[in-house]
Amino acid sequence: MRFDLVIFDMDGVLVDSEPIANRVLHGHFAALGVPMTLDEATRRFTGLSLANCCDHVARTHGIAIPDEFAQRVWADTEAAYLEELKPVPGVGFALDRIALPKCVASSSGPNRIALSLRLAGLEGRFGDKLFSTMMVPRGKPHPDIFLYAAARMGAMPPRTAVVEDSIYGVRGAIAAGMAVFAYAAAPHSDRAALADAGATIFTDMQELPRLLGVSVADT
Repeated sequence: MRFDLVIFDMDGVLVDSEPIANRVLHGHFAALGVPMTLDEATRRFTGLSLANCCDHVARTHGIAIPDEFAQRVWADTEAAYLEELKPVPGVGFALDRIALPKCVASSSGPNRIALSLRLAGLEGRFGDKLFSTMMVPRGKPHPDIFLYAAARMGAMPPRTAVVEDSIYGVRGAIAAGMAVFAYAAAPHSDRAALADAGATIFTDMQELPRLLGVSVADT
């Protein structure tokens, strides 16, 4: 089918930030005494907001999260991004060929979204069409951010495609009644779980235009 809108998650879809952010977050949780390996943290927290990650740790491990925890995590994450952040391989190619309205819907905050896109050389690709779960009552896996983004963009959910990489994002987009394409090239990607949740799986970003129904003639 032809879509009227494509909603992109950011972390792990547009920018290769997940290994950086998860490494920093795991280090801070480890310093609090959270008994979790980096691999476990990556699988558990990819696709969640920092607030939801902290809530999970507090509830599951009974560890109090310091008031300044989020500020410290972001400061260290930002410093690492300045040194290491790159775009996801092939995403520039894909964006060039997807001649459809596009926006970003991310669990990151607005400042982090803007900084990440700038550092990855993707600034301007989406204009001001950058939406954060901080703008809605509930984050992923709830559908709120996807429904909000589609409404702001003037698109109906059945005519909207979502590009995600996390199980939380896939579940939220499916709950919103949208078609979901899950980029599953990362080592921690659980392709079976993503497919079971309702996503179409792909591992090469250059394949995305074809999956969305963009032909050579369209480009």
